[in-house]
Amino acid sequence: MLYWALIFLLVALVAAAFGFGGIATTAAGIAQILFVVALVLFVLSVVVSFTRRKL
Repeated sequence: MLYWALIFLLVALVAAAFGFGGIATTAAGIAQILFVVALVLFVLSVVVSFTRRKL
């Protein structure tokens, strides 16, 4: 998922460089959402792994 966030970030940067504002904004938004989802899943997996070790 982090891979896709980086891909959309790259698309946003390229689109912004060529002056496509709408595409750049959309791609940046998608990249931001995917990054947050990946971060939440990472934190969730860390919490679950710590709780399973104690049991």
